[in-house]
Amino acid sequence: MEYVGYAWLGLVVACIIIEAMTVSLTTIWFAIGALVAWLVYLIGLGIEVQIVVFLLVSIICLIFTRPIAMEKFKVGRVRTNAESLIGQSYKVKSTIDNINNTGTVDVKGQIWSARSLDDQVIEKDEIVVIRNIEGVKLIVEKK
Repeated sequence: MEYVGYAWLGLVVACIIIEAMTVSLTTIWFAIGALVAWLVYLIGLGIEVQIVVFLLVSIICLIFTRPIAMEKFKVGRVRTNAESLIGQSYKVKSTIDNINNTGTVDVKGQIWSARSLDDQVIEKDEIVVIRNIEGVKLIVEKK
């Protein structure tokens, strides 16, 4: 059963390589579980205990620490300059009417298509606040 120790270390390396390629913060927790299982192997406990420890540690890490790590590292989120527009006020260039699918807003010299947040018609030259961006359309409401 000497190969079991190498198997745990091999699993640690494989999980770290997969994590490095995907950056999804999923397999890293299984690498930690495999490392703890390897330590249990070194203590001399049986393979059944090692497998249970591996699963428990991996699942506990995945459930309890992954959400914290995802928030801290903002994994999977691509920030854009457009996000900085949210909350800003701009002038309506042409009347915003969701029913007729019309309306534009002048944002720093660029014309964006716009829809009102509450299906309210917003007239030209009114000031609006950007509340969201969906695709290439601004979601706005009157200031």
